[in-house]
Amino acid sequence: MRFVEVCFIRFPVETGNQHFVISNVQRSLALAFVLVSAALSVGALPAVAASPALAGPDALAGPDAQRPAERGVVLRFGDRGQYVHLLQRWLERLGFDPGNVNGRFGTETEFAVWALQKSQGLRARGRVDYDTWRALSRFRKIRPLVPGGAPRRLEIDLTRQLMTLYTNGRPALVTHISTGAEVHYCDNGRCGTAITPTGDFRVFRRDPGWTTGPLGSMYNSLYFSGGMAVHGSSKVPLWPASHGCVRIPLHVANEVYRVIQHGDPVHIRGNAPTAQNR
Repeated sequence: MRFVEVCFIRFPVETGNQHFVISNVQRSLALAFVLVSAALSVGALPAVAASPALAGPDALAGPDAQRPAERGVVLRFGDRGQYVHLLQRWLERLGFDPGNVNGRFGTETEFAVWALQKSQGLRARGRVDYDTWRALSRFRKIRPLVPGGAPRRLEIDLTRQLMTLYTNGRPALVTHISTGAEVHYCDNGRCGTAITPTGDFRVFRRDPGWTTGPLGSMYNSLYFSGGMAVHGSSKVPLWPASHGCVRIPLHVANEVYRVIQHGDPVHIRGNAPTAQNR
């Protein structure tokens, strides 16, 4: 006697008669089909996990972290754990850079949460509650400020204090920003009005790393109008606070500077929120 393996189930068959062997194998196949069908009908076999690309972000975390909105999960700055890890992976997948995906809700993740909330019409406060989880699972795509714009460009929305980096004609990164405070200032002997201009510009100068001028320090600067630049900063609050430049988080500045080149368009639209509307 030898063993014939059918659908990973081993069945003994006699080898003396070929017709008997073939008949036995056919019966074995039928038996295997019946067993598998019965097992599926009662849930005895585990379900095959769907691909995250097809099943949506909830599938990224596995069964222990699904449906955080329905479970009442609320996350805040300083939290750690599997739900923070899920949040970070979700943000990263949608184009909001949370920094290191390490399960720790730090400053970089908070910046990404602010950007997500503003892009979805929510109040930016960093607290990931029911509305924020729902916004993640029902994400509305970013609408371009300049439809049909250049494949690689920057779009700056003063009203929502958001910047979108486009590559290949599609949003690749969305980030929280802080633009001109729209107040009169006098710093280090220089006076003026802190306004970020609207219009269509191009990058005409790129300064890598840290540079320091009369009005402060800038990181990975992309100049688009006079002394105004998109640049990384250690201070990117929830309100317009710059002298006219477009401040972005330091970790985001690395990617933006890597992608955006000399001559790339910078489109600025909207109106910065006033103090009473913040």
